[in-house]
Amino acid sequence: MPIIKRNQKKKGFITAIMICCLSILILYAIIIVTPSLSFQSQTNDGSEYSTASRNQVAPYDLQPNNTTTTFGLRSSDKTVELRLLADSLSERLNKTAAILEVTSKLPEVKSAPYSNLISPKLHGIPKDVDISKRKVAQSILSVDKDFRVILFLMPNGDIYLNEPYLLQANLTNNNFAYRGYYKGAINTHDTYLGNVVISNSSGLPTSHISVPIYSLASKGNNDNDNDRNSTIAGIWAGGLNLKVLSKYLQSLNLASDERILYVDQYSHKIADSDKTLANAYSESFANYQAFKNAIAGKSGSTIEVVNGTKKTIHYQPVRFHSTTWAVLLMENDKQ
Repeated sequence: MPIIKRNQKKKGFITAIMICCLSILILYAIIIVTPSLSFQSQTNDGSEYSTASRNQVAPYDLQPNNTTTTFGLRSSDKTVELRLLADSLSERLNKTAAILEVTSKLPEVKSAPYSNLISPKLHGIPKDVDISKRKVAQSILSVDKDFRVILFLMPNGDIYLNEPYLLQANLTNNNFAYRGYYKGAINTHDTYLGNVVISNSSGLPTSHISVPIYSLASKGNNDNDNDRNSTIAGIWAGGLNLKVLSKYLQSLNLASDERILYVDQYSHKIADSDKTLANAYSESFANYQAFKNAIAGKSGSTIEVVNGTKKTIHYQPVRFHSTTWAVLLMENDKQ
């Protein structure tokens, strides 16, 4: 009996060390992709915004609490501000994706050893199975609040596990091969940013970042996990909390006639500075030339009619791997 207790304590100690190391690893991933926090001092010297300073804009969650972005500026200044917003969103997405990419290489994540225990009734494996992978997912959720859920899909799209487990229990589907984030990761062999969908587990709008995982056995001595000749072992993905992005836009100091939006590749709203419209995710921007231009990688402004009112729409693309989103700033036309 004492031997058993010692083994249990040893196992618990090893697990604690693993979780601690994982947290450090995730924090390191955030640091290496996060721009310098010296951005504020670099832009307060009275000089014009430079390309270098724009590329060093700190994400929202790393900016001082007393930092606000003031709009109500002339068109040229708004172009700069919008570019800063686009760069900030891109940095934020890259930081979040880096956490998935780094953890996808962990031995605890790279395989699905209990796939034989997948149950349609449980929408994956049982709660107390593959604890090491669940702990990795839980650690990610505790470190980065931009994530709402972490999941692992089998190569055919079947759900293997979902964290928090409560959301796994809420699932009504067992296969997600039809989702854009699954198809994107499979087709591009790379990290992919999906479009806005209604989550099957939470019922809330979300967008997923997905990372394809390739089997070690099929790679031989090739260290490139994205080798197109490798065998897919699964998809490691995270669902984003879009309300966090909307709260960020709503914290900006905007003029009364200004509205800023993040829009996905299919014209669906991601986030909205207008609190009264923030939850209207069915709103589409597909017919606006500003959206079409931004998705095509262009920046600039157009004059268009929005809900019967003539508006100037400034636009900027947000590039993330093979996906392009758009940042739109609408204001009453003053011409």
